[in-house]
Amino acid sequence: MTIATNEEITDPLIQKSRSGQNQPDASCSISSLPDDLENSPIEQVALTVPTTDDPSLPTLTFRTWVLGTLACFLLSFLNQFFWYRREPLTITSISAQIAVVPFGHLMAALITDRVFFKDRKFEFTLNPGPFNVKEHVLVTIFANSGAGNVYAIHIVSAVKIFYKKRMSFLVALLVVFTTQVLGFGWAGVFRRYLVEPAAMWWPQNLVQVSLFRALHEKEERTKGRLTRNQFFLIAFICSFAYYVLPGYLFPALTSLSWLCWVFPTSILAHQLGSGLRGLGIGAIGFDWASISAYLGSPLASPWFATVNIAAGFVLIMYIITPIAYWLNLFKAKNFPIFSDGLFTSTGQSYNISAIIDSNFHIDMEAYEREGPLYLSTLFAMCYGVGFACLTATVVHVILFHGREILHLSKSAFQEKKMDVHTKLMRKYKQVPEWWFMCILVVNISATIFTCQYYNDQLQLPWWGILLACGLALFFTLPVGVIAATTNQTPALNVITEYVIGYIYPGYPVANMCFKVYGYISMKQGITFLQDFKLGHYMKIPPRAMFIAQVGGTIIAAFAHLGTAWWLMDTISDICNRELLPTGSPWTCPGDHVFYDASVVWGLIGPRRIFGDLGYYSAINWFFLAGAIAPVLVWLATKAFPNKPWIKLITMPVLFGATVNMPPATAVNYTSWVLIAFASGFIAYRYYRGWWSRHNYVLSGALDAGLAFMGVLLYLCLEMEHVSLSWWGSDSDRCPLASCPTTQGIIVKGCPVF
Repeated sequence: MTIATNEEITDPLIQKSRSGQNQPDASCSISSLPDDLENSPIEQVALTVPTTDDPSLPTLTFRTWVLGTLACFLLSFLNQFFWYRREPLTITSISAQIAVVPFGHLMAALITDRVFFKDRKFEFTLNPGPFNVKEHVLVTIFANSGAGNVYAIHIVSAVKIFYKKRMSFLVALLVVFTTQVLGFGWAGVFRRYLVEPAAMWWPQNLVQVSLFRALHEKEERTKGRLTRNQFFLIAFICSFAYYVLPGYLFPALTSLSWLCWVFPTSILAHQLGSGLRGLGIGAIGFDWASISAYLGSPLASPWFATVNIAAGFVLIMYIITPIAYWLNLFKAKNFPIFSDGLFTSTGQSYNISAIIDSNFHIDMEAYEREGPLYLSTLFAMCYGVGFACLTATVVHVILFHGREILHLSKSAFQEKKMDVHTKLMRKYKQVPEWWFMCILVVNISATIFTCQYYNDQLQLPWWGILLACGLALFFTLPVGVIAATTNQTPALNVITEYVIGYIYPGYPVANMCFKVYGYISMKQGITFLQDFKLGHYMKIPPRAMFIAQVGGTIIAAFAHLGTAWWLMDTISDICNRELLPTGSPWTCPGDHVFYDASVVWGLIGPRRIFGDLGYYSAINWFFLAGAIAPVLVWLATKAFPNKPWIKLITMPVLFGATVNMPPATAVNYTSWVLIAFASGFIAYRYYRGWWSRHNYVLSGALDAGLAFMGVLLYLCLEMEHVSLSWWGSDSDRCPLASCPTTQGIIVKGCPVF
């Protein structure tokens, strides 16, 4: 983190073009700078974000509320609807960002411009003039609330579907609502650290900024070139038309695992080559939904972050996991090399219901009869690197950003040098910190009341809420720094599960609630901070941003829960892979992983798995490895100050690369890295003019085309049960990848050694 200066900051891994291509093309410089020398010190921001503002534009208008509410509700419904599917389709706010434009212009043309209560205190109009970019940004902020996954619904799914226990709709609503709102407090506390500094540039926001400019700024077409609007429209149509292949006609495009085709009877080849159930060597996918599902858009990833992710993926998938498996550590060969399942020592699925008593607590006698629980090799190793990521995040931020954070803390109430965007935002009324604090205090009080009054369903005592809030408060800043500079968010869920699992073992719902209050409140706070930065770039009044975020969060909580509840009541055997019809999409990969974690950390407890009573205690050494790794990088930067690329080795991103595995699979990563390399290195280095005009616009177009075709396919074909069954319908064709390789282990569909 650095205070903004006029010195340009460029990526040390990218050599500056001698031809001057790193400067934006004249034809795309729509807004002129107030001072030719003044712009953001981050080159990607300088190439993308305008440095002018029109404070006279209306913001929270009638159009904003109507379109924002509809966008938030629809995205909440659709994302929750698709979340339970085998390949979760995430419809981002970019889809709404595009779809609302014609409706905004239509409302501006048709609604009366009459001024009500003219010349009075409450004067207002339903139509203040043409639909403008600031209204559009606020509608998108509403949509952002619906686009995110409401993590607390995993609790509802786990209790009702997997544990088959009772949870009332009111209790579920209170849990969802309080977890969503809790993040506002953390956002208010850390605004000065994660929004105002220029170095906190939030790469993902540049996609939406580029799209706003393409949709609103008039641009003259240069001969032989496309305007950004034209480029977006062409890319959108291509994406829309193409998704009919991986989405319906040819699902095998999701993962082309050629090793399995060449060696159809070899377990080893299937383990190595499967993109969905193995190590994914040589596997590649041509499905944008799969590519961007877990790591976000590869076109928005800074190149140095891509290198860290690729290195972390190689370290875990191609070094640590194979060594652990073929050395048979933790009886690895008794189980699949890659699986989100829970197993007995003989490789069979663990019967979780057999070890739960009538009070929804672990039955120790039954547990002793069933025996210890085992994990697949990759699942166990991913928990280990999750431990390393946690300690690496704290140490990295202290070493590389501690001085700047301390400086910002001391100068919080003093004049400090600001970049051009912060200067332009100073003309607007800021959101008082007490607004955030009031929401925080009221929400924590409501959370404690909910958990105490409904303790029979939630199991979490009052002190657990305070401890969860303390963890979220501690980790929001270091995790936020990583997210704001690398576009990757290290997960906090492991430490929350570990802490409450040791202190309060045997209560799975308490563990899930603690994780959600400790993890999702931090994650939600970071989402709010990212939205604040988007408003910062687009010069939206902070108070209008705050109101839009609060409104969107409330709408999203009701819409997500209502959709999930409806699906759980109407789809028979949802999430039950054994009872679902063959080929059914309702397999719920994310909810399976959440349920598994509740068993590992909550029901059985970390002491019986990762502690002195457990089989995986050696994995705790990853905590120490994670703490040491950033120190080694920091020492290297001091020993070799003339090697600036060393400072870009970001251990939290490297260790956190596989934090989404499972449910993410190898092909999600291999394809993502290739496209991120093409965009962040090749295009950015050798075609800087094209990159500055079209890179982020292309990302938005791919997202939007996929989303609209995905919804259309479901409404027109899947709801009518119109399906295809042929060779291309199988998205992997590696059935032996999930087989054990130890002699005497018998699993259905696998050869016996």
